[in-house]
Formats: sequence, structure tokens, C-alpha cells
Amino acid sequence: MNRLARTAALLAAVVLLASCGARSTAAPTGDTASPGHPGHAATSTPAASPLRSGERFVNLTMAEPYTPGPPNGGTDDYRCFLIDPKLTSRVSLTGAQFQPQNLDLVHHAIFFRLDPEQAEQARKLDDSTPGQGWTCFGDAGVDDASWVAHWAPGTNEKLLDPKYGYDLPPGSRLVMQVHYNLLGVEGKPGADRSGIRLRLTDQALEPLETALFPAPVELPCTPQESGPLCDRAAAVKDVGNRFGDESKEQSAQLAKFCGPVKPGPTQHCDLPVEGVAAVHALAGHMHLLGRAITVELNPGTPKARTLLEVPNYNFDDQSLRVLPAPVQVKKGDVVRVTCTHDATLRAKLPQLRELPPRYVVWGEGTSDEMCLGIAIISAT
Repeated sequence: MNRLARTAALLAAVVLLASCGARSTAAPTGDTASPGHPGHAATSTPAASPLRSGERFVNLTMAEPYTPGPPNGGTDDYRCFLIDPKLTSRVSLTGAQFQPQNLDLVHHAIFFRLDPEQAEQARKLDDSTPGQGWTCFGDAGVDDASWVAHWAPGTNEKLLDPKYGYDLPPGSRLVMQVHYNLLGVEGKPGADRSGIRLRLTDQALEPLETALFPAPVELPCTPQESGPLCDRAAAVKDVGNRFGDESKEQSAQLAKFCGPVKPGPTQHCDLPVEGVAAVHALAGHMHLLGRAITVELNPGTPKARTLLEVPNYNFDDQSLRVLPAPVQVKKGDVVRVTCTHDATLRAKLPQLRELPPRYVVWGEGTSDEMCLGIAIISAT
């Protein structure tokens, strides 16, 4: 089952468990500067907000350091690590702060909740893979794993109303998916031993979930560029060679669901809501060619409203935006995500300008792109 079908159903007809790209490490200067990529990424874990009534912190780290080794000749290593919070009773996760240990390598992290049966699948996957953890492009590698926290540049802990939290039953495990990117790293990459600070409470809270809204990426080479990968078919094949068949099929699945699509810098997708929910906070995610992203509810109707608007996208500020008040959605509503990418940035950004030009489609690597709205939701 492909990942689009596997993750459908919570809020939208299609929900995609996607992953992040690489943090920019240097910005262009002078007249080549891109206002969307100033390059001011966080360099340390921010101080924690005070604990609220009934909350406590739990700090977890990887069992041992990991040295990235991107497969298939690429520069991107997505590695999943099984982490045990040692829960003997049901708790709620009300906040989380990823603690990257090696910011030269670590460019994203997503945390997935596993029930005991799923945890057994993950243990088998871990045991059958040489070294610590396992390769996991796109998701946790375990069916129906539930996204409960994430980090990308500029993403710090954001606290919602304390009556909400992610449910963690006794015996739950976490999968920490880390994206390591080696673009611009000279010599041996070094090791990483990242962790996370969980904010937990024993109180039974209204459960949160994460809904993800994708749109296609179909960005041709500029008229000034040429090369084998400017051919779309060749570019899609290259994505498959680096990340596997599911990634290769991703662009076709998105085009089929969201289409028809026409190659160009701006793409969107309308996602029908399949149930009742409240939207509490949103973030947008693209890679280094991203210029703007919006998430709208019921566009083109009298009920239209904008849930997220980032007109000048900055990869180093992917912070979660908490809505002034939760927005109620119901079956029959439509969520539209729209992204604009700029292929001319490829010649200006240090991470990309030495790479061969390509027709850019959805993919897990820094030289690929994404268009993704991330929403924190509850049933009420």
C-alpha cells in the first residue's frame, strides 16, 4: 500500500506522512540574496517554558551516537531510532522540544507513536538492520504510526490550551526519524546523538492528532539551465533511485489526486474534509526553493478563510503558528494548500548551485521539493 493510501482518513481524504529537507547553512549575499533564505537557523535548544499544573519533563536520547551514511549515492540519510519512554500508565504529551546534538548534520526530526504491537514490528526492523536504527524514507517504516511531534529549523515548543495533548498509552514507544543531510559537509560527517524533551501529564486530556496536507511540485528547469535531469521522466527516475519506488510514485499519485497539474512555479491541491475536527495550529514546509505557502479553508466560497499564510517563506523559520482560536471544520469542507517555488534560487544558494539542474518534483532530498501544510487538530 502506498503512503498516500496508508495515511488517508483522519481529517482530509489524503494525509501524507512526509519528511523535511536540509537546513540552509549559509545565505547568498549582495544582489544574489534570497529574502526567503536569510540563513539564521537556531543553534541550540531554547529554554523551556515553565511547567504547568500536573506536567513534568522527561528527557530521552538515542541509545548511542549514529554516523550518517546516505544510501544509493545520495547525500540524504533518513534514519529511524526506537525510543522507550518507559510508560507504565497512560499519559498525555502536551509539548515537546527536539534537542539536535549535531546541527551540521541534523536537519529534521519527526516523532511517531507506536502501540506495543507496532513497537514489536519496529524492534524486528531494528534487529534486522545493521547498525543502530533503520532506513526510513518518508515515514517510520511501521504501518499506521502516528505523528506526535516534529522539529525543523525555527520550530520550537509551542504550547496549546492545557486541556489538549497527544495520548500515549502504557507501553507506547516512540520512533525518532532524523533526516541527516551531507551537502556541504567535507570529509567524514561525524556522529550525532540527538534527543527530545517531552512535556507529560498524567491527566486525561482531549486527544490531539497531526494532519498533513500535501500539494504537487512540478518545477521545470529555468530557460538558462539544461542537462539530463531537466527531463521530467529522468528526474522522477532519479528520485526513485535515491529513495525507493514509493518516492518515485509520489509525484504521480499527487498529480492524480490533485490534478490536472501544469508544470510551473505554483501548484495547489484541494483536500476534502472527511469528518468533524478543530484546527489549533499550522506550519508550512518546503525546501530551499520555496517562496510562499498558504493553507485555506473553503476557498472561493462565502465561508472562505486563510488558516496559514507565509508570503515570504524562510526555511530557517518553520515555526508552528497557533491560531487565535480553534477553527472548526466539518465533512464537506475543503482545505487548499498552495505553494510557490523558485527555480532561479538554485543558482544562488551554496547548497544547490554546484548540483546539476533538474526538473524538481516531490522528493525527500534537499535538491528535491515538497509542499506541505502541517496541522495540529482535535476532534472538538
